[in-house]
Amino acid sequence: MRVFKDPQEMHAYAQKMKHRAKTIGLVPTMGYLHEGHLSLVEAAKKKADIVVVSIFVNPTQFRPEEDFSRYPRDLKRDKNLLGQFDINALFLPEASKLYPNGFKTYVEVESLSKKMCGHSRPTHFRGVATIITKLFNLVLPDFAFFGDKDYQQRLIIEQLTKDLNFPTRIISLPTVREFDGLAMSSRNQHLSDKDRANATILQRALLLGKEEIASGERNPHKILLRMRSLIGTIPAIRLDYVTIADPETLEEVKAVKGKVIIALAAQVGKARLIDNLVINAG
Repeated sequence: MRVFKDPQEMHAYAQKMKHRAKTIGLVPTMGYLHEGHLSLVEAAKKKADIVVVSIFVNPTQFRPEEDFSRYPRDLKRDKNLLGQFDINALFLPEASKLYPNGFKTYVEVESLSKKMCGHSRPTHFRGVATIITKLFNLVLPDFAFFGDKDYQQRLIIEQLTKDLNFPTRIISLPTVREFDGLAMSSRNQHLSDKDRANATILQRALLLGKEEIASGERNPHKILLRMRSLIGTIPAIRLDYVTIADPETLEEVKAVKGKVIIALAAQVGKARLIDNLVINAG
């Protein structure tokens, strides 16, 4: 496993692999890896000749009051986990190299970035789109791998890839969950034992929404009311949003039909958690 910290060295390596007609798979992460990340690495190993994993806690997707400084970091642990997969390259850029003094250029995907998480985190997806653009330019991936837990992010990156003509195929994998249904997330490390137990109600609320649809309910307001009521049984959880939306546009639906996404975000203790289910209502 080669380790690159300098962006230009990473780019030179990628160019060399391209000249050798090798396909490149990129797994972008912010580190503190878990089984969800590792499922992406495993998929990349099967799909591409060269696998590059990036670890970078991107400052531009955090607001000053958010948890950038507290975001879990353990590079030694991450390297040990990646050692099981014999990846080709680990990209560990420094923020000062990616965002040098005088940096003024950002990428923004309109509309999609304003929905769902974009309401409470208005600059978040601008930071995501900017760092993904930089990674695509530096690593030159044929494939990039993302998990469905971050559904909105993946949708935005697909739009970015299409609009900016990147020759990269976006590959998504299902959400990986803990034994009790909680979606795996690096931020789960911030949960106390009590918060960890409380957090399982988020998936239970999504499953309640799924059951309501399966039973024939088509009024999204009634479904959301029941979901909010369930989450409200744990006052310590601060719900950011819960929505039933079109899975392509993220616009809230007025009636449940065809394929929809039920998505939510909530503050549980010190951690902001997100989760979703995509359901075909028929």
